[in-house]
Amino acid sequence: MYRKTFYAAMIASTMLASSIASAATLTIGSATEPSSIDPQFSRTGNNQNVAMQIFDRLLETDTTIGIHPALAVSWKNMDPLTWQVKLREGVKFHDGSPLTAEDVIFSLTRAKNIPNSPAPFSGNVAAIASMTAVDPLTIEFKTKKPTPDFIEQVGFVYIVSKKAAENATIEDFNSGKAAIGTGAYKFKSWTPGDNLSLTRNDDFWGKKQDFDNVVIKFISNDASRVAALRSGAVDLIDAVPPGDVKTLSSISGLKVFSIPSARLIYLALDSSRDQSPFVTDKDGKPLAKNPLKDKNVRIALSELINRQLIVDRILDGSGEPAGQLVPPGVAGNEPLIAAPAYAPEDAKKRLAAAGYADGFGITLHTSNDRFPGDAETAQALGQMFARGGLKVNGVVAQPYNVYTKGASAQEFSAFIFSLGNSTPTSATGLRNLLMTNNKEAGTGSFNRVRYSDPTFDQMMQEAMGEFDADKRIALLQQATTYVFQDMPIIPLFWQKVHWAGKATLAYDANMTEDTSATLTKLAK
Repeated sequence: MYRKTFYAAMIASTMLASSIASAATLTIGSATEPSSIDPQFSRTGNNQNVAMQIFDRLLETDTTIGIHPALAVSWKNMDPLTWQVKLREGVKFHDGSPLTAEDVIFSLTRAKNIPNSPAPFSGNVAAIASMTAVDPLTIEFKTKKPTPDFIEQVGFVYIVSKKAAENATIEDFNSGKAAIGTGAYKFKSWTPGDNLSLTRNDDFWGKKQDFDNVVIKFISNDASRVAALRSGAVDLIDAVPPGDVKTLSSISGLKVFSIPSARLIYLALDSSRDQSPFVTDKDGKPLAKNPLKDKNVRIALSELINRQLIVDRILDGSGEPAGQLVPPGVAGNEPLIAAPAYAPEDAKKRLAAAGYADGFGITLHTSNDRFPGDAETAQALGQMFARGGLKVNGVVAQPYNVYTKGASAQEFSAFIFSLGNSTPTSATGLRNLLMTNNKEAGTGSFNRVRYSDPTFDQMMQEAMGEFDADKRIALLQQATTYVFQDMPIIPLFWQKVHWAGKATLAYDANMTEDTSATLTKLAK
């Protein structure tokens, strides 16, 4: 018996240590899968994780959200309304055609109107008044108004091939026909619900990748994903459940990669409509008046939440209670704003003053595979609200691909969502999440509750038009202080994120939570 166990252990250890030695194939176990291969279809992380391996942007970020040249090698603000961007020489698409200014202009024009996008890039390109190809590798942009962070806005839109994408449908991208990028890996095949296969682009303009092929297996169940890593079925996994971090760290042949992220988990509240679909009286009948429109009710719900308990019990410490959009370290964070205190007695007084001394009925919606503990967090919120006197009619958890469509279509009353800040300041997040939804102005692209405050909008317009960096940050802090006094959303916590892989690998844990073969290499 001892001999069998000994040899089994030796075989398992050998599998962990040697399966990647050839560098032929990297197999990743991913918690989420894309809704489309079209890199401009959605800014959500499940889509962008795939897009970043096949396509490129004008800019790229490092592990702490610092920006660096990618397809653009330089950019210059010629005057308050004019920018000139130089493209990298010698970049080729996967079909061998060269990257030109026309491809960039086409891509930024296309990004305005992607049908049925749950999280569009329209806000990134809204400032553009005109684009001109000065020469094959130079573009002159005119903006509608002074836009100091213009390069950050357009710089994070994925660039597609005009030749391949001009008349392409979403099905053409999903089949690979139009999935022609300049990225480090080429599209090979996608079997929805199962896996995505990529092959190395040996003509890539950047650093040569360590792996000939990449297979991304979609494993939404946390336990199954961890088991796949431990058995050697995959080489790397993302969204490691906080409760498994210590165990995986202690296993010989495995390694955990961790970093505090800039992703805010928040509770969105339907505060814009007079009636809300999942708000009822205590008997379950629809309410004629939506209590979530009342600022005091929103603050009361926030006070019923014990954020630290959620972080400690559900996240096993892998988070930080939040009271605003971005964490310390990201420009625009206001140090004077603390996470709201747990104050159930004060919450009950607020509810009574608002006319809801006996509470009201509410249903919570959530994803069940977007981030560790999403469904469990919703259950905890339901229990906290029930203890505060509300009647929780249900907690509904759905797969993210289904859930995000419902959230974007305003089908819910109270729902858990997240926003990962992927730029060096809070400006983009504030603009997309809390400014008035206005497609033409490029604001409120992710404002799924349709919150609107003209004063906040004006404060943001002033901040976004300020070229002096220090003044711009101060204005963003002022806007943050103002808007979170109104509790348009209820901040819950910022995540700490974890990946785990074989010890033969090194992974660049990053604040933007990207899971990509391009961030993976053989350990030295």
